[in-house]
Amino acid sequence: MIDDDTLHSWFVRDILPLERGLTGYIRRNWRTAEDVLELRQDIYERALTGARRGIPSNSRAYLYTVARNHLINQATKSQIVSIEAVADLDTVDRSLDLFEAERVLDARDKLRLAQTGIDKLPPKCREIVILQKVKGFTDREAAEILGVSVETVRRQIKLGMKALIDHMLGGSGRIVRSDYRARKKRVKKP
Repeated sequence: MIDDDTLHSWFVRDILPLERGLTGYIRRNWRTAEDVLELRQDIYERALTGARRGIPSNSRAYLYTVARNHLINQATKSQIVSIEAVADLDTVDRSLDLFEAERVLDARDKLRLAQTGIDKLPPKCREIVILQKVKGFTDREAAEILGVSVETVRRQIKLGMKALIDHMLGGSGRIVRSDYRARKKRVKKP
């Protein structure tokens, strides 16, 4: 078990600097904006409780795993209705959601289509798209993780998202780069 001083210094040194990114991650993955600060505090509490058993070697990955799991748990809880809340089952409107299964299947098809489009991307571009759009990292965080410039991350995310949108709309899903040589020739001609 970790003592309070070690736990406190780890939290201040490794976790608090991630606050901005964590807040953005929660905002992107939670519908109700008013819940963001409360969810962040809950995540901090769970991170501290878990780290009491042992300080994780990768604090960023640990914090985002705790955040993801907490958001999943909260979303699951919000979908559960207690039996006491439905006093008389005969009064429930049975036609409320006749097309739920169809919407679920449609969403799964779209998810598979998006995954296929992501898989078509070049490796570095795919990694950047996943880090930013799936895992919620900022430009700077993705650049640090991959050891590239922030400008490279921005350029790759722009190209990757254009290709992914093209794929989702039935196109080839290929990255289209500007032909810089042709552009230079046009600029040189008076």
